[in-house]
Amino acid sequence: MSYHLFEVFGIELEYMLVQNSSLKINPIVDKLMILKNGSITSDVSNGEIEWSNELVAHVVELKTNGPTKNLEDLDILFHDNIKEINKLLISENAKMMPSASHPLMNPEKEMKLWEHNYSEIYSLYNKIFDCRGHGWSNVQSMHLNLPFNGDEEFERLHAAIRVLLPIIPALSASSPIFEAKPTGFLDSRMEVYKTNQKEIPEMTGKVIPEQVFSKESYIKQIFEPINRAIEPFDTDKILNKHFLNSRGAIARFDRNAIEIRVIDVQECPKADIAIAVLIIEILKLLVSEELVSLEDQKKWHEDDLFTIFNDVIKDAENTKISNIKYLNLFDIEEKTTANKMWEKIYHRVKETISPKHQNTIEFILAHGSLSTRIIRGISNDYIDANINLVYGELTTCLESNNFYNP
Repeated sequence: MSYHLFEVFGIELEYMLVQNSSLKINPIVDKLMILKNGSITSDVSNGEIEWSNELVAHVVELKTNGPTKNLEDLDILFHDNIKEINKLLISENAKMMPSASHPLMNPEKEMKLWEHNYSEIYSLYNKIFDCRGHGWSNVQSMHLNLPFNGDEEFERLHAAIRVLLPIIPALSASSPIFEAKPTGFLDSRMEVYKTNQKEIPEMTGKVIPEQVFSKESYIKQIFEPINRAIEPFDTDKILNKHFLNSRGAIARFDRNAIEIRVIDVQECPKADIAIAVLIIEILKLLVSEELVSLEDQKKWHEDDLFTIFNDVIKDAENTKISNIKYLNLFDIEEKTTANKMWEKIYHRVKETISPKHQNTIEFILAHGSLSTRIIRGISNDYIDANINLVYGELTTCLESNNFYNP
């Protein structure tokens, strides 16, 4: 079934499983599935939320079980499932941990692939790309799926998403540390995302999708080059072009949706869903052409958007946005920071957002991205014990659906 713009939504949240006391990664998603389902399966349907395995054996994904219209209480549904999983994991001395990267994981030594259903796909990825890097085995995100019906709706949605992508990490960055060191990027996940498929650059492109606004042109300019590039590696033809496409937003013509992938997962579902709601409301505004015409949105080349994106993944909300033409898209006329930019955009759509989600957005705008708050909590003391103290607090935030505010 095809849905129209903003009629329904799909949200996916990824989390790490870690050992209770040490917080080391714990590759036991298969055991979790057995505890819930009695057998090892790739997916477990749990009412309105579904649980799934991922590429690596310590990451579990929770997602809406099909499209949903209800964003208001979605954080509560996710939170109920998180509590259930944590309860199941007590017997394994394990729990879930939020944020987009594990701060102490050494992927060279600790990465373990999922070995069950679809493992031949993961093995092939590992053979081609060597998934031991942070970009494959130490990244957790929120995926936001938005529907379209036909080429005209695809054109409007894709144009709007492309111009918003560069500043999304200013709100959502939650991956400032790899292997007990600050990386210099508040969104380290997106920094490694850019190059984790360098062997086949056609798959990621410039992260910001190309200027393609119809199904036919998307197939010609994005899917066909990917298919040609992967052919020598995928001799058994087991890889799907929809999954091979790794841009920051990907067109899923198999389900008539665009999936946004540049959003780091937060410390609790309350934060994730509020960020999703704000993104959706801004996209509605862009699609309406109230701020800027469709033609002006379509004019933006991915290279120019990528330049802004590159700055934002480094400094998140503190990024200085100096491209006046880009700021003009959002009716902002002078240079500003990404945080001030989001404040101004938020106030344009505030009245369309419920008080609950308003409170969350205002908390993030006032206190900074989760990465900024993590760095603040660590207070320049990057010894393992101190890092574990901060991330232990994050696991408490996840269990209680509350914000981290050191």
